[in-house]
Amino acid sequence: MDMRQLRYFLAIAHEGQITRAAKQLNMEQPPLSRQLKQMEQELGVVLFDRNGKRLQLTQAGEMLRDRAIALMKQFEDTITYVQELGEGVQGVLSIGAVVSCVSLLPPVLRRFTEKYPQVTFKIQEGDHFLLGELLENRELEFIVTRLPFQSDFQSQHYSMLPLPSDPFVALLPAQWLPAGKTSMTLEELAQFPFLTLKTDRTTGMHNQVFHEFKQLGLEPRIVSECSSVAIAISLVAAGIGAAILPKSVMNAFAPPNVVQIAIGNVRLESEIGVIWLRHRHLSKSARHLMEMLVE
Repeated sequence: MDMRQLRYFLAIAHEGQITRAAKQLNMEQPPLSRQLKQMEQELGVVLFDRNGKRLQLTQAGEMLRDRAIALMKQFEDTITYVQELGEGVQGVLSIGAVVSCVSLLPPVLRRFTEKYPQVTFKIQEGDHFLLGELLENRELEFIVTRLPFQSDFQSQHYSMLPLPSDPFVALLPAQWLPAGKTSMTLEELAQFPFLTLKTDRTTGMHNQVFHEFKQLGLEPRIVSECSSVAIAISLVAAGIGAAILPKSVMNAFAPPNVVQIAIGNVRLESEIGVIWLRHRHLSKSARHLMEMLVE
């Protein structure tokens, strides 16, 4: 079996029909059917169950699909690596960022595109679990994320480059800010109803912030758990509650009726890092962008 046959197999697995797969591959149906039959004969297994016109992967077919996807990505990485030995920085760079880190990218990307105009970007935002899956599938080269990184995959799979930390600030409806205040203690903030970033699976930022309250024997009343920064800030703007979020998020979200104020009695910072697959070759463009993120 060669790489060409793996491409044929993956097309059939994706389309679920020989006819549609042949159209995708720009070839005739009979030769593709013969290639599939040849693969099954060589492997000595049935790769698809025939259910009318629909083809469904068998257990052996599912295993081959997963391994074939990984092999194709490794093959593409190898081609990229060899091509880059004699070329400049160019091509398409696919990166991910958790929503609360997206605001960190524009100034760096502006400098990067000025220096490397031949590079274009695909940027995916999402939570740790979605981005972790895309990283494992090699659809992204790296992720800019809050730490610790929570995903369905083992942390040993990843390499990590720390970035400058991001201080937390308190966000309040403008009318709640006491006159003359430039900072507030956690004791003062605990008097407000609170909004927090938390889902069933992503709890890292919530745990970090409310651990500090707990250390002081404080238990603010949480009026809403929010699944995104945008939701939390919109609720602050509506006067529903206060929030403690990384300062950088206000670069992307800045409603006029929301004020940010320093937290006076604790050092509370969000750790940020770049995550990538430990054994993956990173393109030149990825390596250069990571260098700029650290600067």
